[in-house]
Amino acid sequence: MTETAAPSIGSPLAPVTGRKTEVVTLGCRLNAYESEKMAELAKSTGLSDTIIINTCAVTNEAVRQARQAVRKARKRAPGARIVVTGCAAQIDPDGFSSLPEVDAVIGNADKLTATAWQSVSAGNAAVVGDIMQETTTETATPLPRVERARAYVQIQNGCDHRCTFCIIPYGRGNSRSVPIADVVAECRAITAQGVKEVVLTGVDVTSYGPDLPGMPTLGMLVSRILKEVPELPRLRLSSIDGAEIDGHLFELLVSELRIAPYLHLSLQAGDNMILKRMKRRHTREQAIAFCAGIKERRPEVTFGADIIAGFPTETDEMFENSLKLVEECALTFLHVFPYSARKGTPAARMPQLDGAIIKDRAARLRAAGDAALERHLAGFVGNRMSVLTEKAGKDGTGHARLADFTEVRFEAGGNGHLRAAGHIIDVIITGHDGRALVATL
Repeated sequence: MTETAAPSIGSPLAPVTGRKTEVVTLGCRLNAYESEKMAELAKSTGLSDTIIINTCAVTNEAVRQARQAVRKARKRAPGARIVVTGCAAQIDPDGFSSLPEVDAVIGNADKLTATAWQSVSAGNAAVVGDIMQETTTETATPLPRVERARAYVQIQNGCDHRCTFCIIPYGRGNSRSVPIADVVAECRAITAQGVKEVVLTGVDVTSYGPDLPGMPTLGMLVSRILKEVPELPRLRLSSIDGAEIDGHLFELLVSELRIAPYLHLSLQAGDNMILKRMKRRHTREQAIAFCAGIKERRPEVTFGADIIAGFPTETDEMFENSLKLVEECALTFLHVFPYSARKGTPAARMPQLDGAIIKDRAARLRAAGDAALERHLAGFVGNRMSVLTEKAGKDGTGHARLADFTEVRFEAGGNGHLRAAGHIIDVIITGHDGRALVATL
């Protein structure tokens, strides 16, 4: 399961006017990367007056939001062409094709190809192919101008594992890796634009390499990027699976200071029986030992994690083991997923918990995460820190992030003003509001 994000390219709440095309992004950071590519492809093929909705299927709620996004798009742009793509569209193409608002559906294997967008531009409906037959991942698309402080680079797509709760392999296919030379070239081109941080993203990034000639590893890829793009100040990894981290990658994580000191872990649970029923490949003891080993060698590393609340058969005692992971793994940023049965997955056929129990456990996990975040924030107050600026307002307000991804908020006034995004600057941390640090220049 990939680390989640919900950015959008374009303005999904604003009415569409003129002949522009926009992309609305739902779901993960890989979707955000692909949306930028699709926007450039749409432009290069002459596609106009179109809303592209890049969907997510990680939960039933994500699919509901995708359908809602389609309805909202038609309401605010009655005359626009609406194209749906992404995991939800790949898994259920007939369902989305049957929606009266939808003009075309494009599969995940085709959405980064010029041919598909040329077809849509010509008024044709694209075909959704069999994602399981794909053996490579598409990268030959125009490199758009990066307008943000950081840029995503896809290194891998798909997943060879079959966690019992997860539908995503059926939307993304089996694991396919991008050749090292292609990844390095994209990182170099992005850095040449002045971007200060690159995020390596994919569906299962730590499975990188075995399908490529020579079977390179993620550690080898990271080493090449650091060596061949020396002007890149910061390299970040998206969600990782601790079970796939070898000794080489571990050494890089604890010794290479250009690798951002933030690791988002795909933990999912903290009880060994539940982990086994999920078909995860690590134990709670291994997760705790991994985090402790990282902290011992590089104490500034901060951890985030995905955790599912209320997995089928989870008892109170089993849930407590997940709750204790917040302390035992020194977790700071929690992505809590209340379990929802996804049709077609083995977990959907297991004995389900009452919805009220799931909701309560999710709330308790989030409360533990909020408390951990507040303690984390309090430790920075009064310190001078380097941040990457993300957004600058005309009044001097804005947002930035520490290297460990902690959010920093600037208030108007004081001795200085935040004037531009995309720069690494030093600030004084003056306080926090429970969610983000407050700083002055």
